[in-house]
Amino acid sequence: MSKILAHIGLIPPDQPDRMKKNVDHLIADKSGRFHFASLIRCTVERYDRKSSSWKGSGGGMLDKFIATPFGTSVAINCTTTFLRDLPIETRLIVMFGLGTDLNYVSSAYGLFRRARPGAWKMINSVAYTDGKITVVHVEHFASQGALIPNWLGENAHPRSNLGLLSKAAVQASGVSR
Repeated sequence: MSKILAHIGLIPPDQPDRMKKNVDHLIADKSGRFHFASLIRCTVERYDRKSSSWKGSGGGMLDKFIATPFGTSVAINCTTTFLRDLPIETRLIVMFGLGTDLNYVSSAYGLFRRARPGAWKMINSVAYTDGKITVVHVEHFASQGALIPNWLGENAHPRSNLGLLSKAAVQASGVSR
């Protein structure tokens, strides 16, 4: 998580052994400038008819969850309750998760638009705004394999562009470390 937050310019790059302590401190600080929560992906399971099993992780969590009437109802109630009336000081939301073909981005964008009526627009393929808050999607910190190194630009990979787009959207939001 610290590499991701440093990449988009929200925390300073640091020694690798100190980075984890920095993020632990950010999470524990209840009066700090960062707050952490989860939207659907880490908090629910969905029934996968193909495998006849319940899944709480993996691709398509949000879009497949909200594809059902029950999932849509839960997601709309959650986002309306917790995202409609944010404090005026809240200007940036960093969402951990991109999805396959950015399906998590598009599903979350739809939920934000329903929860917070306003003049929403896409900034780029990983970020959107209503003029009051900016939502920027980044690679999920629990992603496996080469996803994080690719997003960070450590490997020559098209996904590196998504990391650059996230960084640009954070810079454009006016929020800095």
